[in-house]
Amino acid sequence: MQVILLSDVKGLGKANDVVNVSDGYARNFLLKKKLAKETTASNLNEVKLKSGAKAEHERRALEEAKDIKSKLEGKCFKIAGKGGKDGKLYGAITTADIAKALTDNGFATEKKQVVISSPIKSVGTFGVRIKLHPQVSCEVDIEVVAE
Repeated sequence: MQVILLSDVKGLGKANDVVNVSDGYARNFLLKKKLAKETTASNLNEVKLKSGAKAEHERRALEEAKDIKSKLEGKCFKIAGKGGKDGKLYGAITTADIAKALTDNGFATEKKQVVISSPIKSVGTFGVRIKLHPQVSCEVDIEVVAE
């Protein structure tokens, strides 16, 4: 029996795959647990429409990420932190602080998009990578100054 998988099934396939399975496995497990549905013309058409819409959505997200990269690449953002006279900060500049600085300057980012090797604990200029999309990332400079 041919079925269309609605979700990933280990050892069988990924969502929206059309697979051949035994009748009993399909009826007693896959269909009963709503992991798959029968292969009909309307169901196949529905899967094609969903996959087309998903591909278009991913294409638009990639284009948007490339546009943001062109605006963001090479910019320098200033972050103030409490620090001593020797150039060391009392705390640390984390990904959340960098994401807030970017958001305040008009670039909506989340802290999980900011990649730094370790928290910044001194005054100076540091290169930080921003992951805008799984395929698109850019480098920005963060200038840390003591208050």
